[in-house]
Amino acid sequence: MVDLRQQVPEGRYGRAAGRSADAEARTDRRLKVTGGVLGVLLLALIGWFGVAYISGQQVSGELIKFKVVSDSAVQVHVEVRKEAGAEGVCTLRTRAEDGSEVGRKNAEFAAGASRVDEVVTVRTTARATSAELIGCQER
Repeated sequence: MVDLRQQVPEGRYGRAAGRSADAEARTDRRLKVTGGVLGVLLLALIGWFGVAYISGQQVSGELIKFKVVSDSAVQVHVEVRKEAGAEGVCTLRTRAEDGSEVGRKNAEFAAGASRVDEVVTVRTTARATSAELIGCQER
């Protein structure tokens, strides 16, 4: 009977030539520790960037609700949080039913209060069906 199994070349798979099982175990441990340390450093870096990003935003806003008052205007209720001495500007956008932009306004908020609750009127070129707060920043 003929043996059809192929023989693998000596030393090609398994242990490297001349290395003991202890040496390979140490190498495996070293790789695991290095990978763990690099993983922890990566997570710490991502966390640091996240905290820096969040703490760097001194003006933030939230769109509470909006009301389409006519074919050419939308009233947008915005709540802005900022430091009391900071001036801010928030960009609002309105869209038509097909998704096209029909209105945009930069609403400015003066220094003074740390929380501003305001209704802003955005003029539109056609009837809007939605409004959104694009973002806020310090002025």
